[in-house]
Amino acid sequence: MRLLIVEDNVDLLDSMKQILQNDFEIETATDGEEGLFLAMQNIYDVILLDVMLPEIDGFELLKRLRNERIMTPILFVTAKDALEDRVTGLEMGGDDYLVKPFQAPELIARIRALLRRSGNLTIDHTIRYRGIELFGKEQEIKIDEHPVKLTITQYELLEYLIQNSGKIVTKEQIYDRIWGFDSDTTVAIVEVYIHHLRKKLESFGYHKDIQNVRGIGYILKNPME
Repeated sequence: MRLLIVEDNVDLLDSMKQILQNDFEIETATDGEEGLFLAMQNIYDVILLDVMLPEIDGFELLKRLRNERIMTPILFVTAKDALEDRVTGLEMGGDDYLVKPFQAPELIARIRALLRRSGNLTIDHTIRYRGIELFGKEQEIKIDEHPVKLTITQYELLEYLIQNSGKIVTKEQIYDRIWGFDSDTTVAIVEVYIHHLRKKLESFGYHKDIQNVRGIGYILKNPME
């Protein structure tokens, strides 16, 4: 798997490389012009793109790539967190939007989600929570050694909850992560999918691990509790 990171903050760039280098081949650029050149000349599985860049900003870089029919999945990684900025990036052809500062597991999860959508995920990655195992490569799940069938959305929802176990995640965060701002659904869909996921976990006794946080969202309790 080959990633291009276009980021002018050298310290952050180095940090992202350290997070991702064990699973991906990384190439980098520190301004939009260099990033555009690399993206036009090479084939990448995902491009991580800052918005506020020297020479050419991220929005313009994306526009030029899409005009050239280069449809590499784009993950914006930026401090510009205003709703209009996120909507602009997605409407211009971006695929996802991650606001700085971020946690390493969420960065990896968003990249993997883009790879799944594009059919390029081949990383053998297993996530475990108590007796639950998620196999990223095959997108399969076992609970207490028993195979369990989930839809793609249910799988991504459980994956996100496990990656954030012990932390409160809001309905808006779940909606943004799983469905995205360009979805034609509303945030109410989160409650529906939480309900269905609990049903799938109920026969194994794990449904109570997904706890409501009234007026905010949900928390998957810490597996050590």
